[in-house]
Amino acid sequence: MENSTSSEMVSFVLSMYTNIGNLKYLYFTLAMLFYISVLFANAVLIVIIYVDRNLHEPMYLFLCSLFVNEIYGSTSLLPCLMVHILSETHEISAFYCFLQIFNIHTYVAIEFGTLTIMAYDRYICICKPLHYNVIITKRKVQKVILVIWTVCFVEVGVLLSFTIRLQFCGTVVNKVHCENHLVVELSCSLDRTVSYLHDLVFGLIFTVAAPLIYISFTYVNIFVVCLKASRETKIKSFETCTPHLVSLFSFVFACFYSLVSQRFDMSFVPLELRVILSMYVLIIQPLLNPVIYGLKLSKIRHAFSKFVTLKTW
Repeated sequence: MENSTSSEMVSFVLSMYTNIGNLKYLYFTLAMLFYISVLFANAVLIVIIYVDRNLHEPMYLFLCSLFVNEIYGSTSLLPCLMVHILSETHEISAFYCFLQIFNIHTYVAIEFGTLTIMAYDRYICICKPLHYNVIITKRKVQKVILVIWTVCFVEVGVLLSFTIRLQFCGTVVNKVHCENHLVVELSCSLDRTVSYLHDLVFGLIFTVAAPLIYISFTYVNIFVVCLKASRETKIKSFETCTPHLVSLFSFVFACFYSLVSQRFDMSFVPLELRVILSMYVLIIQPLLNPVIYGLKLSKIRHAFSKFVTLKTW
């Protein structure tokens, strides 16, 4: 019988860090530049939204929550990634592994929750414009954002509580960061089925399927309204919905790849590409969102131009 180890005693090994020799300094520099770029891009837009009173509207409050989440998500990976790039062992203690799982899963859940409520915001704005200021108020938006963050933290905490109690017969995680499903697979406990079921319900149904179904419903209604609307309304709707759709499709692609790669053999994909795709949701997505929203939304572009020229607000 294989020896089992409790989660308090085990250290995990992240196996997708390959022997890159002196290239590790190049990869470290790239990771650091990505992290600085994510922090700078998102922080600048958060400051702009906070300072410019013209952006104190529901849509931009949701964006502010999204940008804070991007910093949170990238921070759950990149500092640890930089340490492991320079390390020779690539070991991570159980505490930091579970902390990383908690951070990454809450980031994903909050991202989906925020994108879902932003779809509802666009639906009310386009389909029920006369009722928008009554249905969507700043106070309601603040409460919704608080609920999204709170529910996601509690739900992931419950998910992780099942994993922490498991006994482990293996320690090798085939990724550059800890992930709940892969860690549960290392367990030899009889009750790991409960963790699998909770992971399935939370990861696929609650976090992914339900938001996507609702978002699809809102955009079907938006599309129907736009078919009957004037050209000016169609252009305005396109301008406000395009960044959201680009962000959504990018995020869904990253999550879909992550779910598939955890459950199926992806050895036919080159290792370097697998590594990049496994980090897409935590590196590219946090950098993509501030870029697309900053470029596509005219109010943010105008506020940014005032910000860089130091004009009064």
